[in-house]
Amino acid sequence: MIIMINGAFGSGKTSAARALQPRVENSMIFDPEEIGYMLRKLLPEEHREEQERTDDFQDIELWKVLTVNAAREVKSKYNKHLIVPMTLYKKENFDYIYNGLKEIDEDLHHFCLTADVETIYERLAKRGDEFGGWQYQQAPKCVEAFKSDAYDTRIATDHLETGEVIDIILEKVKD
Repeated sequence: MIIMINGAFGSGKTSAARALQPRVENSMIFDPEEIGYMLRKLLPEEHREEQERTDDFQDIELWKVLTVNAAREVKSKYNKHLIVPMTLYKKENFDYIYNGLKEIDEDLHHFCLTADVETIYERLAKRGDEFGGWQYQQAPKCVEAFKSDAYDTRIATDHLETGEVIDIILEKVKD
């Protein structure tokens, strides 16, 4: 089984993944952000293609490819259920990774944690992100993108505690 936990920065993905992992037997967290950080170090901007020279490692073509390939290898080698927290608001990246993970394990569940921009800003401030920083700048476009039908299993987290989000995920995964 693979559980994707999608949503804007500050929507509760990482908190949900950390709380969910002990409750899903034989599971581990697989965080694609780590692949992005690695690529930033390996591929200085001057070596990237023109369209990859942005402030978002998800614009590096290899990121989505390596994310799926690494998930495949980790799943094969360690035979664990994967819990995958990530912000995938760009449709092309979402489709590529969703379909790639589906090829790895048919038992794929996608959840999109949503919240309004004000709630996200409050959460980003509470966790210490710099006001007006990169995560703040991403919030409006993420909130808008996640209204699309592509992100069909939404959980509105504005008024939910992490435990309540986990209960919803676990209930839907059982079905």
